[in-house]
This record gives sequence, C-alpha cells and structure tokens, in this order.
Amino acid sequence: MSVVIRDAWTRPDGAARVATLFTETFGQEPDGIWSAPGRVNLIGEHTDYNGGLALPIALPHRTYAALRRRDDDQVRLISAQEESQRSVDLAEAGPVGTLGEVDGWPAYVVGVAWAMRQAGYPVAGFDIAIDSCVPYGAGLSSSAALSGSAGVGLTDLFGLDLDREQLVRFCIAAENQMAGAPTGGMDQSASLRCQPGYALLLDNRDHSVQQIHFDLAARDFRLLVIDTKAPHALVDGQYAARRQTCHEAAQQLGVEYLADITDLDEALARLTDPVAQSRVRHVVTEIARTRQVAELLQKDADLAEVGRLFTESHISLRDDYEVSCPELDCAVEEALRAGAVGARMTGGGFGGSAIALVPATTVGEVMDGVVQAFAARGFAAPEFLVVEASAPGGRDA
Repeated sequence: MSVVIRDAWTRPDGAARVATLFTETFGQEPDGIWSAPGRVNLIGEHTDYNGGLALPIALPHRTYAALRRRDDDQVRLISAQEESQRSVDLAEAGPVGTLGEVDGWPAYVVGVAWAMRQAGYPVAGFDIAIDSCVPYGAGLSSSAALSGSAGVGLTDLFGLDLDREQLVRFCIAAENQMAGAPTGGMDQSASLRCQPGYALLLDNRDHSVQQIHFDLAARDFRLLVIDTKAPHALVDGQYAARRQTCHEAAQQLGVEYLADITDLDEALARLTDPVAQSRVRHVVTEIARTRQVAELLQKDADLAEVGRLFTESHISLRDDYEVSCPELDCAVEEALRAGAVGARMTGGGFGGSAIALVPATTVGEVMDGVVQAFAARGFAAPEFLVVEASAPGGRDA
C-alpha cells in the first residue's frame, strides 16, 4: 500500500467545477455558487444530543452548490457524485414515512427548503448542481456540508433574513426529519459557524459558541485525519440506539440532559443497567475532557496534554460507548506508536475516521506506519487528510 493524501480543492476550482456541471445539465448559468465545509471534531463525541460540549473545526474540504431560482415548486438536482438527474416537487415533499418522502441525497437539500417553508419563509423551486471534495462515508460530515451549502445558497437566493443559528436549525431538521438521520446538531453548527484558525466550542444546550484559537502550524504540529475506509452510516440503527439509551437514562435520573449530571458516581449508583452506566460514564467524562482541551488550547499549554485527553476519549468511546471498530482502533494504536502525541476516533463511529495530533516532523512516519499496519491486518487501504481550521459556509460566486 502507498500513502494517499486527499487534498482539498481551492475554492475557485470547486466553484468552477460546479458551475460547469450546472450549465451542462440545465443549459443556463446559475444565479450563484455557494459552499460549506465538512468538519472534524477534535473532541466531544456523542455529547451534542446530550446537551454537552463539542469542539469541532471546519475542514478545508467543501461541498459546492450552484443554484438558480425557479418560479414554480420544482426542484431539479444533479450531483457529480451521482449518475442521474433528480426532480422533486417541493409542495409535495414531506418527512420520512410520509407520502412526500424524498429518497437519497436530495433529502438533505430539499429538506432545508422544506424546513424553511414550514417556518413561513418564501422559498420556491430551484435548480441545483452539487460537487464535493469532502470524503463521503468517512465520518467527516459530508451530509452537513451538503445541507449547509444548500442552506447558505437558499438563504441568499430567496433573500431570507436568517442568522447562522437559525440556518443550523433548518439543516438539522432536514437531516432528522427528511433524511431520517438522528444527528444532534454539532455537524451543522461546525459547517456554518466555525471560523478560520479557530475551533468552535459549542454548548449544545443553548447553542452558544466560543471561538478557541487553534493554529497547530505555529507550534510545528499537524492534525492528521485518517479515513479508515471502514463503512460508516448513521441511519443503520446503532447511532439511534445510543441516543435512546441516553434519553432513557436521563429520564431515570430526573435530568433533562446527561450534561446536567453533577455527581457521576451518584448517578451511576442509581442506574441498574450496566450498559446505561457505561453510556452515561462516557458522556459525562467526555464533556469534562472537552472543557479541559478548550482550556488547554486557550492557555497555549503543552500539546502532549491535549493529546493525552484525545487518547482518553478514544478509550472511552471504544470501551464505554462501544462505537469504535478494528480499523479505528488500529489507526489510533499505530499513530501513537509512530509518534503522535494523541489520537482518537472522530465522528459518530462504527467506521469512518480517526484523528492524530502529530509533530510536523513525524507526519510521514505516522502515515507510513498506519498504511503498513492496515496492510498487515488485511484492511482496505486508508487515506489521509492533513487539515487546518477553515472557513464556514458562504458564497463563492
């Protein structure tokens, strides 16, 4: 196996790609081009739907959307990642399980428009072309990049007076209700509210955010994303099962969210189900780790301490939350062996990606080590992204 690095497109290149696709498909120029990034979560996994803290950054890898307004309710969609054009009547579209259910990736786009109309905003039909360099199925929130790019485009296209928190809610509604993916909101917030050079400390209880300076290059470190190529999906029931267990545990403990727990030992003693105990232990300790990482970054503290907390997070996700897999464990273990100061799975789990906090001089060694370890265990060849905290969704042309 050789090392494969997936670089992000430049924004002019991404805009040009999607503009060409739009013109070739629909025979007209788009009214504009917008894009939104994927995200990687530094720490704070499965805390969003539990009212806790998360600390994501926006990736330089983005999904690009070219849109043109229509005078009817038809939505025509084309994606460079799919073979055929799709068409949906916005007036008839509805949530999963209704007669208006929208199949596949268009649900993430049409769902944003549907949510806007449900809230009373004057959104009509549109033509849209999509192209993306966000790795699909890697746990890097290609879905939030898709709904986010559509969301910023529709906001401008129809002249809507929306702030980013409102737009995040519409994108969440699209994923939860139209696509049937029970995400908690961290992904959409990262895609639309992160800033270049900063991690986003997101409080999922009140949706408040704090920008935390995050410039590893200035300290001769890199953030390495390892796409394990292990299949990743949030609609197969496992993610929903974890969420349901947490909801039931919160009810049993008499709190609105697990983030409200102030005495972990007392809470665990009140729970009789060992699975629920494990899930609660992960959530409460993960929130504490996320707060610690944010404080350490604000103080420009030793990155080895940040890395230690990353690794503790992985162990908790592996053992208490049980959302890791052999490929993710292998990536973390080998990255640490080859010189990373910390590593963890990132995203919802059950496949997807890991991250490693790596001194700049050892990035090559870590990538080589992971590739060799995957080959020795018969895993599919991984791919790598070397990333920095990048810009949120916005207009490109």
